[in-house]
Amino acid sequence: MFEVKVKKLAEHIEIKWQLSTIRILISDIVEVFSDETYGGEEKPAIRIGYPYGTTDRVTIKTKNKTYLLYTSQPSLKEKIISYLS
Repeated sequence: MFEVKVKKLAEHIEIKWQLSTIRILISDIVEVFSDETYGGEEKPAIRIGYPYGTTDRVTIKTKNKTYLLYTSQPSLKEKIISYLS
């Protein structure tokens, strides 16, 4: 299973999973939080990662979209938050 990878590129956060690459403008991010529900609170969210066998879900809310990251990396939320400052 491939893990979701997140890194900072200038003014963007880049999320990679399998063959997909998503770039989110840092200034568009409104909120980053852990989601304790299985499928996510936001029904129209863009889901990234393999939902089975992962222990954590991180939600990134932007001005116009919501992203739900399925991960087994407990520090992923803190990593994304550190990119915002």
